Amino acid sequence: MNCREGCGACCIAPSISSPLPGMPQGKPAGERCLHLSVEQLCQLFGQPERPAVCSEFKADIEVCGTDQADAIRLIGWWEQMTAA
Repeated sequence: MNCREGCGACCIAPSISSPLPGMPQGKPAGERCLHLSVEQLCQLFGQPERPAVCSEFKADIEVCGTDQADAIRLIGWWEQMTAA
């Protein structure tokens, strides 16, 4: 599965524990990443500052569902199920 253009759910729903430019403590779940553009695109895409967890994310129907709302719900559920 390819990412849905303009979705951005993976930049909103999950927590990111590694530091990002402008977010030295990472990003809490449910908070929009500072680097998500108004077009819902990652402004760090292809940049060395992009966290490995973001670069390694692969879209999948089980995680992304059928639309952005579904993806936010599913990624939020995965976030809760894997929280330590």
